[in-house]
Amino acid sequence: MADAQEARKVAEESREKVWSGESFIRDVFLGNFRIDLLERLQLEEPTRPEFLEFYRKMSDFLREKVDSIQIDQSGEYPPEVVRGLAELGAFGMKIPKEYGGLGLTHPEYVRVMELIGSYDGNVIALVSAHQAIGVPQPVKLFGTEEQKKRFLPRCAKGAISAFALTEPAVGSDPARLATIAEPSADGEHYILNGQKLWCTNGTLAELIVVMARNPATKRINAFVVEMDWPGVRVEHRCHFMGLRALANAVVSFDNVRIPKENLIGKEGDGLKIALVTLNTGRLSLPAATSGSAKRYVEIARKWSNARVQWGLPVGKHEAVAHKNAYLLSSAFAMESIAYTVGELADRKDTDIRLEAAAAKEWNTVRNWEMVDETLQIRGGRGYETESSLRARGEPAIGVERALRDNRINLIFEGSSEIMHLFIAREAVDKHLQVAGKLVDPDATMGQRLGALPKIIAFYAWWYPTRWLRWSLWPSFSRYGKLAKHLRYASRASARLARNVFHGMARFGPGLERRQGFLFRAVDIGVEIFVLAATIRRADKLRQDRLEHADEAVALADYFARQARRNIDALFRGLWRNDDARATRVGLDMLKGKHVWLERSIPELPYSVEDLRPKTMDEIFEERKSKKAKGPEKESAPQEERRIA
Repeated sequence: MADAQEARKVAEESREKVWSGESFIRDVFLGNFRIDLLERLQLEEPTRPEFLEFYRKMSDFLREKVDSIQIDQSGEYPPEVVRGLAELGAFGMKIPKEYGGLGLTHPEYVRVMELIGSYDGNVIALVSAHQAIGVPQPVKLFGTEEQKKRFLPRCAKGAISAFALTEPAVGSDPARLATIAEPSADGEHYILNGQKLWCTNGTLAELIVVMARNPATKRINAFVVEMDWPGVRVEHRCHFMGLRALANAVVSFDNVRIPKENLIGKEGDGLKIALVTLNTGRLSLPAATSGSAKRYVEIARKWSNARVQWGLPVGKHEAVAHKNAYLLSSAFAMESIAYTVGELADRKDTDIRLEAAAAKEWNTVRNWEMVDETLQIRGGRGYETESSLRARGEPAIGVERALRDNRINLIFEGSSEIMHLFIAREAVDKHLQVAGKLVDPDATMGQRLGALPKIIAFYAWWYPTRWLRWSLWPSFSRYGKLAKHLRYASRASARLARNVFHGMARFGPGLERRQGFLFRAVDIGVEIFVLAATIRRADKLRQDRLEHADEAVALADYFARQARRNIDALFRGLWRNDDARATRVGLDMLKGKHVWLERSIPELPYSVEDLRPKTMDEIFEERKSKKAKGPEKESAPQEERRIA
């Protein structure tokens, strides 16, 4: 219980407590359907000549220099590919021009990440990890001018960077962070000790951002660490189901001396820096998955015309036609979300923490479903590798590789479960400001009773107005045939707000443990956002009188109908579900009540204790033991970490 309270306290202290601007999704959870927040977006294609030239060069480079089959089979980034990306300026896309970068706007950056995502998962991982969560973004947002001048030009020229937060025994719980950085006796350095797991780009990086706890204050700090410093060691290169070339490392730190000038932000701001960095860092995955989704559409369209079964192209059979409709409408929605959030990120009057998380969550989940459907449409050829297809004379289309490469996106930069918890906490922020004591498990009865006057004063006005509103014709009539979907979304927003309030009233302090309820509420809010963004984009294309505007409106109409069915089902599931029974069955499994089901198969040679991640003390003991045995060759030599 104490651990849970400490984790909650650390997370709450680290979050952004002040909203820096308006938020569409935050208002949705309060019952306010603010389509005007999306209507002020231009949603136009970037036309800046410098960007168009860079985009053209990147497209040519991917087509001419990147051999995805070779990268996947070798499990390595060819040095010429890494050098080519550096020469293009791809490692400085978001770095301002005054520090040697390209200074792309977020809408421009989104288009480039969509382009790379349509082509190669390994390359997008390399570029994204560097841009989104590596050194450039936190230093740009929180670094001193001296730090910006010292690090950003290096990164822009191709010095690859990484991010180190996760530890072997710690997942997404910052309260348990075991890597420590304590001030030196002279006050000029921090002494870093610990180990980090799954550092993407770790075996290639020159610079990494390390999150470590100050043992005296128990607060988390963020540092820029040079990979060639004494005591920094790549212990192991991790290999995965997909993204075979991913330069992912276990990195250890043994009495590493970090100059105090390398502290990013203020003392204790580390976790806040990580969370704020990810607000815009999460724009990479929605864009990349939008690009790969469009590739699935192309593959399905061409194969559905080429493959004939029972006298007809397979795409003319209703079962496949339905799958293709799903792929097409989903790709349009994913593009709409990526472009919408990209433009929101450049607006000073908008706080995108919820929109960025929702875009990452929805696009990555939908992308995974889409690649599975694409494989099904391709049949055996979808399951067969590209090299095997090519060897027997067929086009080398890598659906099998795409499936392997894209699964990690539901875990990268915050798993789907963490995204739901993050959105749930931020979405009910206003409710917690007003009625937080009622759902705070640590609040006393006196504190809860003392909060009642404030609660009554707010909800006496707020709750009735979530019922009394006009959401029928002629609301949103300017949207023509799409207006009915926005009227539905407006009603759904008010209904969601009422249900969240009912959940707080019914479950009280137990609400935070009702993840089934919270996750469905989050999914409703996210679906409303996606529906609105898709309708808004289609209508903008209609207003601009583009050639394909009518087709876009038809796609948006079909997508909105499916989204409405999803939302209705989620509303039903809020109160009519088997959550309690599922929890009991799951807990029974932990108690060993159903071990009998496993007895007809050989048992794995691992116990629960074997599977428990090692603590930092155990890791240190292993390290001492290895040192006692004598010097050992590094698992990732210097030249492997310096391909760039």
